[in-house]
Amino acid sequence: MFQKIQFQINQAWRHQVVAILANLKVAIALLLLIALFSILGTVIEQGQPFDFYRENYPEHPALFGFLSYKVILAVGLQQVYASWWFLTLLILFGASLTACTFNRQLPILKASKRWFYYTKPQSFAKLPLATEIVGGDLVSLAQSLQTKNYLIYQESDRLYARKGLVGRIGPIIVHASMLLVLGGSILGSLTGFVAQEMIPSGDTFQVKNITESGVWSASQVPKDWSVRVNRFWIDYTPKGAIDQFYSDLSVLNKEGKEVDRQTIHVNKPLKYKGITFYQANWDIAAVRFTLNNSPVLQLPVSKLESQNGGRQVWGTWIPTKPDLSAGITLITPDLQGTFLIYDEKGTLLTTVRTNGSTEINGITFTLKEAIGSTGLQIKSDPGIPIVYTGFGLLMLGVMMSYVSHSQIWALQVGDRLFVGGKTNRAQVSFESELIEVTNKITPAMPVKV
Repeated sequence: MFQKIQFQINQAWRHQVVAILANLKVAIALLLLIALFSILGTVIEQGQPFDFYRENYPEHPALFGFLSYKVILAVGLQQVYASWWFLTLLILFGASLTACTFNRQLPILKASKRWFYYTKPQSFAKLPLATEIVGGDLVSLAQSLQTKNYLIYQESDRLYARKGLVGRIGPIIVHASMLLVLGGSILGSLTGFVAQEMIPSGDTFQVKNITESGVWSASQVPKDWSVRVNRFWIDYTPKGAIDQFYSDLSVLNKEGKEVDRQTIHVNKPLKYKGITFYQANWDIAAVRFTLNNSPVLQLPVSKLESQNGGRQVWGTWIPTKPDLSAGITLITPDLQGTFLIYDEKGTLLTTVRTNGSTEINGITFTLKEAIGSTGLQIKSDPGIPIVYTGFGLLMLGVMMSYVSHSQIWALQVGDRLFVGGKTNRAQVSFESELIEVTNKITPAMPVKV
């Protein structure tokens, strides 16, 4: 007896929870909260280091009087889309859509698929549109309805016709598509990752510098293959501005064998086994040169801090004497191959281009090449195909939802034909259609509303 009572209590509790989730006001409130926090995630920079938030969102004065770096970090606004509370909102909204689908949309569809006849003339008075035709017959009415693509059920002196059942399926498709979008977003947040790598030309790397990751993203990080940067270069406009970045990349398996090779640039990434490599940045890694008849030497190049917002430059110091008592400084603003050469006092001596030579401090300096580094942003998001599928279904479902579900009943009583109908939308168009259908049976008769 106690178990039965406990079961009934549990059942009542479940029904109450489902009823709350299926409530339209609850769904709208959840949607507004998701939209609000999505806006915050767009306005507040995501995934930045601690110092960034401390510098840009100080306590005194706090933005809007309360939004400081402590609030942002405590609430998790620096990683909104991966926070537990945002994922909880998505799950609750998905549960609300599911409850609404099973509590409202599916019963409506099931009811729409049922068909029945009116057996009494008085029943037609309940319909929004109804008329009485003297001398009309069901056969001519059925033929007229067929020209309008109605599905007709007829028995003896009764008729039922409908069309646009797809309009009742549309909202269910919309709900299902939104569930797919939510599911894909949650999957991406839990299992996806974002990484950034700065790799010099000629180097091979594996993805390691991960900046954002989901709690289950470890399985997505590639461990059995690597990527080699065959070459990185920049195309410049005639005026010297950057036109496009290019990276020639090779995917290598565990044995070091090339299994894929592509040249990427901005808006044309490399995709391999669910990992996408985007061209995002660049740097100058090193210069290669010779002194007199020496072997080719290589020294790293450092990015120099520009003053007063000036143009970014790269530079390195090259000794010209074995005891390091003298040397030259190479400065370049880009990868076009021209370097400025300064002495120890900061005096500009000359310029040199790639494969060019110049005499400095009694030695011949030959610049072989500047080695560029490609900046890659690497992303893995297993939920993207699901999200795209959801958006496709959403567009389809919205279009389907605009289709009117129209129903028409008819009853033959002697020489009188009673006709009536209703629709869930486009009332004026349906009224015109009903008048057109009845006019094909007999001269125009007034339609009683």
